[in-house]
Amino acid sequence: IGVGLVGFGLFFILFGMLLYFDSVLLAFGNILFLSGLVFIIGFRRTFTFFFQRPKLKGTSFFMGGVLIVLMRWPLLGMLLEAYGFITLFR
Repeated sequence: IGVGLVGFGLFFILFGMLLYFDSVLLAFGNILFLSGLVFIIGFRRTFTFFFQRPKLKGTSFFMGGVLIVLMRWPLLGMLLEAYGFITLFR
């Protein structure tokens, strides 16, 4: 279930970017991606991964980008998410 949710989340994010940053598709993709991540590695491990002391900057940018996309500012939100993603997973 988790891999499917992550796959659909990435699909909706890419499809939303292809359709000139459609905020509904991007928001749906973000929600699916994060819920799939929780299903794959579990709630506790996801929480501890995102809220480690050295990764708080990346987490704040990533979650802030998700929030901004949900508030229908897709371009700014995706830029913040991309920076947060790079900071989290480097």
